[in-house]
Amino acid sequence: MTDSYATDKQNKIRQLREKARYDKDIVHAVLDAGLVAAVGFVQDGAPVVVPMIYGRDGETIYLHGARKARVVRLLEQTEQACINVTLLDGLVFARSAFNSSFNYRSVTVFGKPALIEGKAEKLHALRTISEHTMPGRWAELRESLDKEIKMTGVIALKIESASAKVAAGMPADEEEDYAIPIWAGVLPIESRLTTLQSDERLIAGVSPSTAVKSLQKKLL
Repeated sequence: MTDSYATDKQNKIRQLREKARYDKDIVHAVLDAGLVAAVGFVQDGAPVVVPMIYGRDGETIYLHGARKARVVRLLEQTEQACINVTLLDGLVFARSAFNSSFNYRSVTVFGKPALIEGKAEKLHALRTISEHTMPGRWAELRESLDKEIKMTGVIALKIESASAKVAAGMPADEEEDYAIPIWAGVLPIESRLTTLQSDERLIAGVSPSTAVKSLQKKLL
């Protein structure tokens, strides 16, 4: 098994090629760090992009929605879909507007979406999505009701090709611009979970589990 995704005309990065990454470890790490994916496909000859929550199991990405939702019905019918997850890491202040930019990690994935019908496979997919967003929570919850499982639509997308793009570090200014007396540098961006807020209808004496408490202040 290769450690990198093969490059072709679909996933090959052409702009800023020095930032391109095709290593599976890097692609997986970005996917695992994100919470929402922008899912793109074509409907009646026109592009459509929809945000969806997801989870990854190996080379399969599971996308979550309502069974009757338009996006699930359209993905079920399409032959090819594209997923993008982008994480912003910082504002890059250069000495010119042209060279100012962001530090970021971004992944684009291509594959054929398929609707999951079987109960066991759907439950596996739902657990994967739950553990991606709320690690350790699935085991604490009551079992899913049959009607809830039927009402939920899950799309499986096998990763056929993928690429990552990573920008990091200080601004790359024109050599002559370094003599300009303007501050330049990076302002980091952090996405972080904060502090738990209890439901007002919580039963007295019930406390958050260790799994839930461990998510507080977590850097995403």
